[in-house]
Amino acid sequence: MDVSSIARLSTDMANERTSVAVGTAVLKQAIDLQEMVVTQLLDAIPALPANPNIGRNINTTA
Repeated sequence: MDVSSIARLSTDMANERTSVAVGTAVLKQAIDLQEMVVTQLLDAIPALPANPNIGRNINTTA
């Protein structure tokens, strides 16, 4: 191996490390965004009524 091959390998490894770091940061942002959306969806679910018998049955006889 000559010096230029070692330098090129070192540069390639540094570029790969940077690429992985950027990909990890983007993934973390996507996961954080999904967590925020899911939290908002769960907060939007209405609370159950105080009486557990109300709103749980459907009258199918008319």
